[in-house]
Amino acid sequence: MDTSGVARTVQDVMHQGAECVGEHDSLRTAARMMRDLSVGALPICGDDDRLKGIITDRDIVIKCCAEGKDLDSATAGELAHGLVWVEAHNSVEEALQKMEQHQIKRLPVIRERRIIGMITEADLAKELPDSKLAEFVHRVYARS
Repeated sequence: MDTSGVARTVQDVMHQGAECVGEHDSLRTAARMMRDLSVGALPICGDDDRLKGIITDRDIVIKCCAEGKDLDSATAGELAHGLVWVEAHNSVEEALQKMEQHQIKRLPVIRERRIIGMITEADLAKELPDSKLAEFVHRVYARS
């Protein structure tokens, strides 16, 4: 992965400073945050500042808009899913394995039980050799 021969950690390659949407915030608030931050997913944090899940732009469209639900009354917490994360000190390989196992493209990064960033398929693409990247893409996008 890394040409220096030193194993890179998740913290070395993640996007730092992920902003959370509150579990009680409306889906309209979540959608506006995504727009303003130019992201397709947000971690959902509870009143205790702990990770509760993740919400994607696709979740909002499929599970709210397409179902005729109200963007102002439906909350991010109602669509929380995928409580999967990786510790900041873990290797990039460990993050890759979790993303493949759960067929996800974005993974919250935790340090001392708090979210500190996100690692994405784009972050991994910069780190992986082409053959490994192709394998990752195949596994994550494969239908179960």
